[in-house]
Amino acid sequence: MSGNASGSVSVSTGRTPREILQAQGKLTPNVVAVQSGGKIYDLHTPLPEGAELSVINVNDPQALAVIRHSTAHVLADAVQRLYPGTKVTFGPAIENGFYYDFDRKDGQFTDADFEKIEAKMREIVAGDVPFRREAVTRDDARKLLQGMGESYKVEHLERLQGEISLYRHGDWVDLCEGPHVPSTGFLRAVKLTSVAGAYWRGDERNPMLQRIYGTAFPSQKELDAYLHALEEARKRDHRKLGKELELIGFHPWAPASPFFLPRGAQVYRRLIDYVRDLYDRFGYQEVVTPQIYDHELFVKSGHAGAYREAMFKAATVEDIERATAALQKAPADIEKVIEEHLRFDVKPMNCPGHCLMYAMTRRSYRELPMRIADFGRLHRFERSGVTQGLTRVRTFCQDDAHIFCTLDQMQSEIIAFLELVYTVYQDFGFTDVRVVIATRPDTRMGSDEVWDRAESALKTAVERKALQFEIAEGEGAFYGPKIELHLKDALGRPWQLGTIQVDFNMPESFDLGYVAEDNSMHRPVMLHRAMLGSVERFFGVLVEHVGGAFPTWLAPEQVAVLTVSEKVNDYANEVVALLRRSGIRVIADLSSDKLGAKIRNARNLRLPYLAVLGQKEADGRGASVRCRDENKELGFLTLDELISRVRGEGIPPSLRSS
Repeated sequence: MSGNASGSVSVSTGRTPREILQAQGKLTPNVVAVQSGGKIYDLHTPLPEGAELSVINVNDPQALAVIRHSTAHVLADAVQRLYPGTKVTFGPAIENGFYYDFDRKDGQFTDADFEKIEAKMREIVAGDVPFRREAVTRDDARKLLQGMGESYKVEHLERLQGEISLYRHGDWVDLCEGPHVPSTGFLRAVKLTSVAGAYWRGDERNPMLQRIYGTAFPSQKELDAYLHALEEARKRDHRKLGKELELIGFHPWAPASPFFLPRGAQVYRRLIDYVRDLYDRFGYQEVVTPQIYDHELFVKSGHAGAYREAMFKAATVEDIERATAALQKAPADIEKVIEEHLRFDVKPMNCPGHCLMYAMTRRSYRELPMRIADFGRLHRFERSGVTQGLTRVRTFCQDDAHIFCTLDQMQSEIIAFLELVYTVYQDFGFTDVRVVIATRPDTRMGSDEVWDRAESALKTAVERKALQFEIAEGEGAFYGPKIELHLKDALGRPWQLGTIQVDFNMPESFDLGYVAEDNSMHRPVMLHRAMLGSVERFFGVLVEHVGGAFPTWLAPEQVAVLTVSEKVNDYANEVVALLRRSGIRVIADLSSDKLGAKIRNARNLRLPYLAVLGQKEADGRGASVRCRDENKELGFLTLDELISRVRGEGIPPSLRSS
């Protein structure tokens, strides 16, 4: 990011990495930067005296951010050469590339401008101009930036602490802390990807800027592979496929709240049915809980503070009238009036309600573990700028369950969940699973002793399953640490889906207990767990993972019956009726369209099987079948053979062997 981070101080008394590596004879043409003390330094920045360093070469993963940040500078240089008077702001490296924000007074950037800008960038890169770092005084930096008319940079300068540095390549200069590549010649593969609006410093009260996004790689081969993956991702985008395959829809009168159309609803229902079948087999009890609760419930659970801005209020006309009257009397007490008069919240999660349900009856140790599952609808307010298709919505359902158990049962319940969730992911074709244990956040409920015990339980369970895991310090929920399961889809993109959380705090808040074998009262442990997570989000991820081609057991329709001519329509109707009686989901095209058009339309729906019926098939009581997954014609199959094949694939893979 341009500019020095607050409190970051470069030590200018030491030697630069370039000087150190030259003295050691280790400065090769591939060296981009170095790493020292956990921080990346470019070759231009002095290191603390006596610092040890390791070399970062151009093809090392750590080099990417340096390459992309440097490319952002070249982008800004090119833009200002082509569009004089444009002011620059920030230009950081980001996960998949970089961006730079511009204040351009003479017009809007369009995709058509990208070709000109990229050509100018290639010209700058070809010059192989060195990057140079200059440590300057605040006054000198201010005079320089004011003279250049860079008002945004001047404003940013006043916020900085510590040493001020500039970076130059050729005549172009920027207020920046680096790091940067040795010269522009290292920037060999660049592509601008999009342009969007962005407020200065992310504040809608500030001027609207134009943000140009791009990406960069050490080689053209790597860039081409990334762009190919990007194009595949566009083709698989669940919003695009959701519309083409008639799965989902959206309407501005229900913002960020998806409509599942008949075909999408078929898949959605089967996802839930799949989980329900697991619940029956693994000892879960499904419950139905209220949608709206008194606000006091979420105060007691701790969610009122943590989720306040994400919660929807529920109010009657009478409530609003009373609140309005109270505000007229005390207009400054808005929060107090809302608390007193708008008493009800739409639930954003199920766990507090499950605590109420647990407490409705005096519990015995014989009832534990008690596994409560709930498919209740949840609502959370997401700002319009972050909502996205099915992956970030305001209304959703989770395959949510809470396990109340004893301390002695906790380990076995966590292990059982891990065994179950891995089976689930394999059924959906996810084979690359990364385990992350998220530990205590700064703001949390409960004592350190409780958190020690909870974190230890998760680590022990994962170790007993011999699973590799990472630690995400401070990323746990406010009430307990968690195991996160991150899956990679068919394009190698990671998604965080399932989770299990150990919670000693909510049972304490709700004074939950059970009668132990010796008739004394004990506090249960509460495990929060989900396998799919949000069903909506999982649906979106799955659509992209399979490219809209759902497995046979999940597909909205499993077979399309297509007729060669209307002469076999009576036979086709018999086939459709037989398949449906056999539990197979089937559609039929008995229209007068040509067979080629019928096949094309059915293929566009990505159905697992196409069954073509002509007179020969009618005489033989069968069908000519094409299999999508095997990508080949299976030839003539009798109806019994077709039914047997589809029914065999009509159940999840984990159940087929049994």
